[in-house]
Amino acid sequence: MGGGPVREALDALELVDHHCHGVVTADLSRARFEELITEGGSWPGISSFDSPVGVAVRRHCAPLLDLPRHASPDEYTARRARLGWREVNRRFLAAAGTGVHCVDTGYAPDRLTTPAELGGTAYEIVRLESVAEAVAARGVEPGEYADVFRVAALEAVRRPGVVGVKSVAAYRTGFDLDPARPSDTEVTEAARSWLASGAARLADPVLVRHLLWTAVDLGLPLQLHVGLGDNDIRLHRSDPALLTDWLHLTAGTIPVLLLHCWPYQRQAAYLAAVFEQVYLDVGLALHHVGPVRARSVLEEALEVTPFRKLLYSSDAFGVAEFYHLGALSFRRALAGLLQDRVDADELDLSDALRIAQWAGAHNAERVYRLSGPS
Repeated sequence: MGGGPVREALDALELVDHHCHGVVTADLSRARFEELITEGGSWPGISSFDSPVGVAVRRHCAPLLDLPRHASPDEYTARRARLGWREVNRRFLAAAGTGVHCVDTGYAPDRLTTPAELGGTAYEIVRLESVAEAVAARGVEPGEYADVFRVAALEAVRRPGVVGVKSVAAYRTGFDLDPARPSDTEVTEAARSWLASGAARLADPVLVRHLLWTAVDLGLPLQLHVGLGDNDIRLHRSDPALLTDWLHLTAGTIPVLLLHCWPYQRQAAYLAAVFEQVYLDVGLALHHVGPVRARSVLEEALEVTPFRKLLYSSDAFGVAEFYHLGALSFRRALAGLLQDRVDADELDLSDALRIAQWAGAHNAERVYRLSGPS
């Protein structure tokens, strides 16, 4: 899977995980563990271990629990329970070799670790839909919604350690939205309908547009979930190419970071190549396809992506294994494809080492204005 000096450099590099979540602070039954390693929920009669990610867990995570490679699901979950969640989390987070975590704190159906509990240096990413839904839950008049949401968003991003914002518009409406900034009248009428409905989730197209334009006004990097996700998403509407007109309108404003992207990694790469403000990762996809196929996904993303536009993320959530698997898959995939180009004399070794450092850490440090090399 690619050795040599590039692999050595990536193995030694402290990664910047620019998009991740907390992990569960409880011991997990086998059934609950299986729920957390799939985006698809439970499948009666079918085990999540019998999937690419389940096989990758048994192969690459079992040794960190002092088990043989390919340990059975029962052996794996029993050993996990014997060690206890604190020790399990410690082992996998240490093995990931991540020095910086940028943590989305807006989704927490379980009790999760705080950003600080992940270790290393931790920053926060504010999920704007959560801010809007909290505003609605507290009660607000339709005509005041836009201003109250704006103030709440400003307060959220002024918390210590906040370095960016995120939207899950791909889940709520998809990206096939009118790209223009909505008028005050449109926002008020949409807020009236949403608030009157009593719905907790923000899924109105006008209010989602307003949220995206509010992100522009906040001036911080904006993360957008793209592609692969749970069954709440409508995959065909999460193609980032649908954002093209909006990206034209927002040129020169804020960095836009396309998260995960599979199966739209090529569309995302095109956008990163032609829009100055667009960056991407293939985070969530890497541990779901496993280390064997991670290179193929990353290679497609790098066909045209400028090397200063690729970032690393794990999108780890719930189980600490995904921190380890995400980092392992990224390091091996990027090392393999860069080393092969060096060996074919298509890339100088010094360039390959710079690209590895950029993608693994320095690009994120630059776009989020973290401390570190530029």
